[in-house]
Amino acid sequence: MPKKGITGHDGWVVTEALATALVALEQLPVKHQPRTHMEDLRKLLASGREPATVNLHLAQAKCRLFPDRDPLSIYEEYGISEEGYG
Repeated sequence: MPKKGITGHDGWVVTEALATALVALEQLPVKHQPRTHMEDLRKLLASGREPATVNLHLAQAKCRLFPDRDPLSIYEEYGISEEGYG
């Protein structure tokens, strides 16, 4: 069976890239944040996804970008509790 797209999991790659880019841009000083582009990234990330799923991708991206931070506090920051989605 032929793979779909270029990698076979293009949607996942793009989702992870969008989440990581958005979290990274949020770390810039406010005056340097490209807010319009960030809103576009957020729209692309949210397209066809449940809000809780978007938050999960953002939390995972932040955990990858900040491996020294407590993962539970990052997940809580995005409304995700130990019991599941908030």
